[in-house]
Formats: sequence, structure tokens, C-alpha cells
Amino acid sequence: MKPILDDEQRRRLPVELCGLRLASPTVLLSGCVGFGEEYTRIEGFDPREVGAVCLKGTTLEPRLGNAPHRVCETPAGMLNAIGLQNPGAEYVVKHILPRLDFSETRYIANVSGSTVEEYEAVTRLFDDSPIDAIEINISCPNVKEGGVAFGNDPDMSARVVEACRRATDKPLITKLSPNQTDIAENARRCIEAGTDAFAVINTLMGMAIDIEERTPVLGNVQGGLSGPAIKPVALLKVHQVFQVCRPHDIPIIGQGGVASAEDAVEFLIAGATAVGVGTGLFYDPLLVTKINQGILAYLDRHQIPEVAQLTGSLRLPEAVAGCG
Repeated sequence: MKPILDDEQRRRLPVELCGLRLASPTVLLSGCVGFGEEYTRIEGFDPREVGAVCLKGTTLEPRLGNAPHRVCETPAGMLNAIGLQNPGAEYVVKHILPRLDFSETRYIANVSGSTVEEYEAVTRLFDDSPIDAIEINISCPNVKEGGVAFGNDPDMSARVVEACRRATDKPLITKLSPNQTDIAENARRCIEAGTDAFAVINTLMGMAIDIEERTPVLGNVQGGLSGPAIKPVALLKVHQVFQVCRPHDIPIIGQGGVASAEDAVEFLIAGATAVGVGTGLFYDPLLVTKINQGILAYLDRHQIPEVAQLTGSLRLPEAVAGCG
């Protein structure tokens, strides 16, 4: 198959994330492409244009997930309550990772858990694997603390990052929840605990109601809202986290509602080093190629040599910039 991007275009797209060279700034998000295999079967898709693929959320033991319905469409996105259905970390390491072609793109494991100990155990299993980096999904409920999500409390977030840091030398990417009071403070605590990067943001919590039956549409009642509806929230959170990350040179994968090249450029300008694409893939499986081409067109239009020069290039009004 003839490459969609020529050699010169490919030269300008790469970015660096935690010491890893990504072929482009686009990252396929966890839960949207399974374990990466099925997406490569789409006609016209070239995995070499993807910077990285985040694998499906993985727990220590296999999980069947939530009762249906698990997904419903919203006016500007979708709600999902899959419930982390997965075959368990050991199965993923032994049977799924060997089937992936690590020469085509980077692969990032997504670690989930119900206790700090589970996070550490799953991370340790992935540490002994060819995986390129490990993303920590701290939006999971802590069963030992009454079901409060790890990611909504800076102390618990830091404890999870510390535990995972003990279990691996691979790059750690902490996926931050928007469902908290102060995301910048949480980011600061996670940096102190040893995270190497952030994914900003995870889904917002929401619900849908069947008005004829007067029942929740989702079997789990609530689910994660993704898609274009959450982009303004995600952009602000990336901007806020970037202020904390900039002095430490900590990169961010900006994500939440990316459906076009223009969306991706906004996230880069706000402070992201790479851009996650998720729900948009359900509408357009070849969206990554269009985003990469659009980013290159933007660079040409503004005479910018490389993608990295866009990161954090937001020009704030003087009154705002001077307020710190």
C-alpha cells in the first residue's frame, strides 16, 4: 500500500514523549481500539502514522464488565459504561502482546485497579513485557475507601503513582480525571510521586434517561461522557495542568472531543505534546490520517518547522498572563 504521507511530511510529524519517539502526535485512546489488533484491519489505515496506541484498560483478574446497556449516543458524543471488561493482565502479556507489531508504532498499556496493591501488581506484570509505556487509569473506585475514585483525591492519586513507580522503570503516564476540584494540584502531587507524563482528560461522568420507561439508559446508571461535548472542558484542563508541568518538562497527551485537525492543534497550543483520538474514530475510522494532514497544513500556513514548536504556544492577554 502506498504511504499517504511522503517522507518529508513524515519527517516533520514526530514528537518526543518521555524519551520515546512517536511517529506523529496522534495517539489512539484506551478503550476505543481494543488491544490494537482489530484497528489495523481497516482498509486504508497505516499504523505507521499513529504515534502510539493505548491498549484497553487491564485489571489483575479477568472482568466481564457491566450489565447492558453499556453505550448510548448523546447529542454531541457518547456515554459508555463498559466496566473494564478484559481478560486479565497475565493473559494480555502472554497472549495479546506477542501478536502486536512493535515495529509499526508504540504501544501503551492501560492499568486499572480497585486497590493500590492491584495497580502495583498489574504494573509489575507489564514491566516484564515489550510494552513501551504504562498509562495509569486512576479514575477507578477504591474499594477500600468506600468507592471514592482514586483520581478525585490527590492523596490517593499520589499513592497509586508511587506504587506503580516502585513496580517499573518504564515511562508512567497518569490519566487525570476532570471530576475533581483542583486538577492542577493533583498533577503536582503526581509529579512528586514519580509520574513521567499525563493524559488529560478522562471522561466526564454523566447519565441518560429513557423518558417513556423512566429508567436509566445505561445498566450502570452512570457512564463516562466523551466526544465533542467535552472538548472545551478538556482544553481548559490541559492548559491548567501545563502550568504545573512546564517547569518540570513533563509532557501531556491532550484528549477529549478531538474530531478534526483544528481540534488537535488547539490541544497542542494549550500545552499538549501529543493528542489523543477516541470517540471520533467511531465516526471516522481514518480520522488520524486527516488530523496528521491537517496539522501539516497548519504548520505550512504559519511557517512552523515542527509540531513540537506548537506545544504551549498559547498567547495569553497581558492581564491574564501577568496573574500567574
